[in-house]
Amino acid sequence: MDTPARITDNLAAAPLYREVQWKITRALAAGEWKPGEAIPSESQLARQFKVSIGTIRRAIDELVAGRILVRQQGRGTFVATHTEDRTLFYFFHVVGKDGSREFPVSELLGFRKERADADDETQFGLVRGSRVARVRNLLKLAGKPVVLDDITVPTERFSRLDESTFRNREGTIYGLYQARYGVNVVRISERLSAAHPPADIAAILGLRIDQPALQIRRVAYTYNDTPVEYRRSWINTSDHEYLSDLWKSAAR
Repeated sequence: MDTPARITDNLAAAPLYREVQWKITRALAAGEWKPGEAIPSESQLARQFKVSIGTIRRAIDELVAGRILVRQQGRGTFVATHTEDRTLFYFFHVVGKDGSREFPVSELLGFRKERADADDETQFGLVRGSRVARVRNLLKLAGKPVVLDDITVPTERFSRLDESTFRNREGTIYGLYQARYGVNVVRISERLSAAHPPADIAAILGLRIDQPALQIRRVAYTYNDTPVEYRRSWINTSDHEYLSDLWKSAAR
């Protein structure tokens, strides 16, 4: 994670629009503009940051491309919200063998809070003695169990997250983070591999003990590349596959 001093050093050598982009991102992280709200017009921002409209436009273009902001024709530019449509196209990449997409049905299988282990401390930059919440969540497609997620989040960012809140949320998990805790997931980093899941997970997904599954390790980041969630997912690929269409995702 970049320190303020390092960010300042990097900005000194960066184009002006990058500096403006960073300032807008910092304002978003501070909650100056909430999810779903319109940000000021390009001319207002140009006056605020004392730069040209062209510089503002370039900075906003970058934030739109990064899915942090959304342009709405004739209305303005808005802070992105985690709707089901946004989640389905940007963050959920499991499709049918024929390429069909559907929004998964979620089932909570487990929830607990405990002391963070060494991996958690490293992943989230936590101090010793911090606590995390661990969630086991099953996703079904066409009524069949397809994805099992083991999710870890630091309780310092989600201090009142409990089983009832998670189970009874309206909308997506990222939508819950955003609406209730002010944590906006803006990008993810994933590592994929084929592996044999533990016996209990294989049973949940309806896999033979010797049948491999797709394993995904995902880190979700909020503004300034701050990690806020780690999840390990197991996917039954008998009838489904992983599809990442970067060109189409970037174009939406």
